[in-house]
Amino acid sequence: MFQFNKRYFGITVLLFFTEVLIAVFVRDNFVRPYFGDYLVVILIYCFLQSFIKASVWQIALFTLAFSYAIEILQYFNLVALLGLQDSKIANIVIGNSFAWADLVAYTLGVATVIGVEEIILRTEAA
Repeated sequence: MFQFNKRYFGITVLLFFTEVLIAVFVRDNFVRPYFGDYLVVILIYCFLQSFIKASVWQIALFTLAFSYAIEILQYFNLVALLGLQDSKIANIVIGNSFAWADLVAYTLGVATVIGVEEIILRTEAA
């Protein structure tokens, strides 16, 4: 069930630093709000693949369900319910505003992961 995969871990680190750069330096209406959400599900997927031996579909669907759950918790203002509304880190990590577009970005990110993984699996099988 558990294994360490250097390739996925390397991609995780690269995506993490990309997300940090987006959070710190990008102030626009597309990259930060939408592309960042698209990338974060890929980051979560790669992180899980770094340590868990499971199928592409299992990890991808878990990642999508987890992302949806966080977004729904944002709808109910989880940060404020936990008393962390003044915490910049909590507001960045958990988020503080629900958006349907985020759910679309998460779905597209997971669809990309599945598509790329399927292409890789077919290529390796050939």
